[in-house]
Amino acid sequence: MAALLEGRVALVTGASRGIGYAMALELARQGAHVIALARTVGGLEELDDEIRSAGGAATLVPLDLADMAAIDRLGGVVFERWQKLDMLFANAAMLGPLTPLAHVKPKVWDQVVTLNLTANWRLIASLDPLLRASDAGRAVFVTTGATYAPRAYWGAYAATKQALETLALTYAEEVAGSPLKVNLVNPGATRTAMRAKAMPGEDPDTLPSPRDIAAKILPLFMPDLEAHGLIYDVPRGTFLNRPAPQETEA
Repeated sequence: MAALLEGRVALVTGASRGIGYAMALELARQGAHVIALARTVGGLEELDDEIRSAGGAATLVPLDLADMAAIDRLGGVVFERWQKLDMLFANAAMLGPLTPLAHVKPKVWDQVVTLNLTANWRLIASLDPLLRASDAGRAVFVTTGATYAPRAYWGAYAATKQALETLALTYAEEVAGSPLKVNLVNPGATRTAMRAKAMPGEDPDTLPSPRDIAAKILPLFMPDLEAHGLIYDVPRGTFLNRPAPQETEA
């Protein structure tokens, strides 16, 4: 077991499958204690078995991120046990329907907004004091290449992810000067169930696995990370240049 993150505590959302599962396993392999959140208990139990087999440790939290009161309680529970949180990987998301915007049902739109955007704001509100209590807090939010340019039928997903980028980068500005580093990551096309739903005709064997992607995201959690308020683009292997700040008009 490597010990790059020994003694550190990480919280991963959407940890029962895909990139969240792989990232939780990778963090545990590096010595972190992983707080794994997901709705699917079976997936969490499978993750726990694999983490234990690798010599790591995890705390499983079956939680629906649409339950805002549960997110609010989460911070208190983490504080009682660890008094801090060193790493947050905000990965859970919902693709939603790939359909014209005019055809998106209001209930479905609300679900996508809740999971992709509102839940992440609530996580920030609940966990911010704990991340600031760490000597090297790291928060990483997962975005998508679908925000780079408008694309027909991807409106609900892309719009909420674009809003998430603004949310996370605003949070980064608010904690600037503190030990806490906040960034986003675009994993790119990955061999996941969400990708298969979005691109049913695509050969999954042509895509990198979640574990391949997790290994490339891992440096964003290291205590010696200097990057802050940026988007790391995994396919390009670089941080994206952001436009210079301009004076805001109300």
